[in-house]
Amino acid sequence: MAKVKTKPKLNLTRIEELVAEYQGQRWALIPLLQKIQEEFGYIPPEAIQPISRVLGLFPVQVQGVISFYAQLYTKPQGRRVVRVCRGTACHVRGGKTILKLVKQHLGVEEGETTPDYEYTLETVACIGVCALAPNIVIG
Repeated sequence: MAKVKTKPKLNLTRIEELVAEYQGQRWALIPLLQKIQEEFGYIPPEAIQPISRVLGLFPVQVQGVISFYAQLYTKPQGRRVVRVCRGTACHVRGGKTILKLVKQHLGVEEGETTPDYEYTLETVACIGVCALAPNIVIG
C-alpha cells in the first residue's frame, strides 16, 4: 500500500530562525520568502508576522508581495504541479477539454491540491510551445 502524504507540519521555531538571519534588511523580502517556501513548500500565513517584524515592514506589505508573484504559494502544494495552458492556440486546439479531463481525473479545481498532496492543478496563460498545442506540463 502506498504511503499517503499529509499536510506538512509547521515548525514555527524554524521560521523564526530563517527570519532572524535577515534582521532589518528590507531588500531581502523576496529572497527570504523564497527561502521559506523552499524549506516548507509554501509560505505559511503564520510566517507573515515574524517576517514583517524583523524586516520592519507592515504585514500587508509582505502579503502584497506574496500575492503579486504567482510562484509564491500560501497553501501547501502537491509534490507534482500540473499546469494546463489556457493560451489562444491551446484554447483553439482543445485546451478547455484537456483542463476538464484533468479536473475530473484529479478530482480538484484550478488552484487546488489533491488530498494526498500528490498533485496541484494550475492554469497558465502560455507555456510557450504553441505549435504543439494543446499543452500540459506535469512536474
